[in-house]
Amino acid sequence: MSEHVDSTGDRRTVNNTMRHEYRVLSEDEKRRMAQIKGLGEDFLRLLHSIGGTPHQFDRQASRELALAQTKIEEAVFWAVKHVTR
Repeated sequence: MSEHVDSTGDRRTVNNTMRHEYRVLSEDEKRRMAQIKGLGEDFLRLLHSIGGTPHQFDRQASRELALAQTKIEEAVFWAVKHVTR
């Protein structure tokens, strides 16, 4: 089983087998990354609320909401990628 580390922490390289070097993020970058992920999580909770599904589950109530979830996850990925590059 792999070790889990905070995604904004300096030890985040432990979970990545492909990229072997990361630069150390500034405190502002860590804050921005956490903010982006938090907004994405809030948006996903809203989708679950709209669809009437528990937010603990990955599945959405409809194909449309599932597509919206995928796009939110992608948006968060690319925004974080920008901050951490």
